[in-house]
Order: sequence, then C-alpha cells, then structure tokens
Amino acid sequence: MRNYLKTLALMLTFGIGVSQAQTVTESWAAGLGLSYPRFYSVNITSLNSDFGAYLSLQRNFSEQVGLRLKGGYSYLTGQWNDASLNLIKEKTNLTTGDLDLLYYLVPCAPVSPYLFAGVGFNYKGITNGQTTYPDNNKFGSQLNVGAGADIKINPQWSLVTEFGYHVTNNSELEGTIVPTEFSGHDSYLVLSAGLNLLFGKGEPSKQCELCPYQGIAPEKKDMTDYTRIEDMIVKHIPKEVATDRYIMAISNDRLVLVGVNFAFDKSELLPESYPVLDKSVKLLNDKPDLKFEVEGYTDYVGTDAYNQELSVERAQKVKAYLVSKGIAQNRLTTVGFGKNNPIGSNNTEEGRAMNRRIVFKMVK
Repeated sequence: MRNYLKTLALMLTFGIGVSQAQTVTESWAAGLGLSYPRFYSVNITSLNSDFGAYLSLQRNFSEQVGLRLKGGYSYLTGQWNDASLNLIKEKTNLTTGDLDLLYYLVPCAPVSPYLFAGVGFNYKGITNGQTTYPDNNKFGSQLNVGAGADIKINPQWSLVTEFGYHVTNNSELEGTIVPTEFSGHDSYLVLSAGLNLLFGKGEPSKQCELCPYQGIAPEKKDMTDYTRIEDMIVKHIPKEVATDRYIMAISNDRLVLVGVNFAFDKSELLPESYPVLDKSVKLLNDKPDLKFEVEGYTDYVGTDAYNQELSVERAQKVKAYLVSKGIAQNRLTTVGFGKNNPIGSNNTEEGRAMNRRIVFKMVK
C-alpha cells in the first residue's frame, strides 16, 4: 500500500509539472488503470493483498459534465473466525460495471478536481466463504460516490486519480453475515490511478480561454504579417496617425509599437519584435532631446496582480533591448498598466492581441 501511494504521488507531481493541455467543449475519453480496493463496512478483518484494474469509456458533454461507463476487477481479501473460532481467510473476486455522472469543479485548471455518483452491478466469486449461505457466486447491484482529479498532460492524455465508495445491495460481499444483517449492506473503497486518452474532441473551449489560472497556451497565430497587424491598429484605434509602418501614434504624446509580441504568459520577446524595436531605436536617435516612458500592457486573461507584474516585466525587457542598442538608460523609464486601458475588445482574439502591447509616452 505504501509503495502504491508513493507511485500515485510521483504520477501526480509529474502531471502537474508538464500540464499543457487545451480544454475543449466536448470529447470522448478511453481510460485504463490500476486500483487498490479494500473492504470497508463488513464483518471480517481486511488484509493487505488486494489489487485491481479497470477500463472506462467516457463521454464529456461539456467542459464540466461527463458520463462514464467503467468496468473493473477487484481482488479483495480478509479473515474471520467461524462458530468454532477457526480462522478462515476469505478471497473475493469482484467484477463490476458502473455508470457514473461526473461533474468537474474547475474544468479550466491543469489539475481539475471532480465529483461522481452513479449505479452499477457486481458479480462476486468467493473462496473460503460460508458454503451454505450466502451464495458464494452471485450477482448484485451497488451505488457509487467519490471524487477524483483529472491532470492534463497534453492535448491527448491526462492522468486520473480517484477515490470511490461503493455500497452493495446485500451483506454477502465478504462471504459471511450475522443474524442482524440479513437486510444490511456491505461496502468497499477503491483508490485508483490511470490514464485517459481523449478523442473525438469538439471546439476549443471559449470558457477556458478566458480562465485566469489555466496556465494553458491557446493556439498561436502567425503575428509576422504586419499588414494584418496594421489593419488591426486602424480597426481598433479611433485616432490613428502613422509615423512609421510599425509605429502608430494614438495621441499627441503616445506611440504604440505594432508587432512587438511576447511569448504567451512570459516576458520573452518573439523574433518578429526585433525589426519593430530596431525602428524604435532609429526614432529615438532622431529625437535625442526627448525622454520616453515605456508602458507595458496585457490582455485580461489572468488576475489583476499577475498581469500587473507581467506588464512591468515586458516593459523592462523592451527597455533593456533599447539600451543594448545604444539608447541612454536615463532617457527611458518603465511602467506597467496590466490589463487596464484596453484598445481592443477582449472578447476576440484580435482585440486581445492588440491589448498585449508596448506604448512609448513622450516625457517633456
């Protein structure tokens, strides 16, 4: 049991570290994994040699709701004393089929916890149980409740860890009953871990695209088409006066740099930014008496505090590049405005791209 829990912890840590998946509106998922079952509310003492496995097929109807068909096998062991105080070791081979409804509490997060509940059937085969009553081989039904976590590894695969509680419709699961228990119910617990393969996926989730903690990069677009970027500027900025193809005046003292792009969720400059920054170096050299404030902005994906810090880092990155090209450091200051003062609609990709910008403000 201890080694099993260590393995689960390692798998969980690995999954959190590499999560880069994209949540979709709907999908199918096929799963398989290993489990550790254990008698819970029964008349015998559980032993520690239990094991199991499962296969599943799941239909996710939305980012939050799914329906799962799950087949499993569990080998459960225990011991008890008969009327003559003889110690009997019992083994139950349990085959199950369950239909569960899943609800994901935080579907956009890389680690998404969920709850489940459902019904199922079981077929038990008992070795060394009572031979007269109950039957050693018998079908039954069960109710299922539990919780788990879906840990996204990449767009196709996710790691699933789960804890389930199962209540049977009788008291015969472990092979022994007491007189007061003829109408009782046995139960067992299952701790499991496995992998899900997603297929038949729908459209990328717009709900999760705007989720502030997803840590998931959306599909990247080619931002090297400066004609398209310039068209975006004209569309989104009401007062556009071109001083250069890559530098647009949005007011008498503010210039927006067209095409200065950063890696998603980082302050790292993308290659297409350098031609624009080189144009800025020429502009600054042509106006040696002016000082400029480098302003960083983000879109609204993320928390206020996080975007504020990111916008400052991006402004500082631009300043560092300009200084490396010979611009005097005392001519430049930096400030971050986070997701404030959007110039485009945050409901569209183009608008959000416009809001992730660098602006020069002339300081008199």
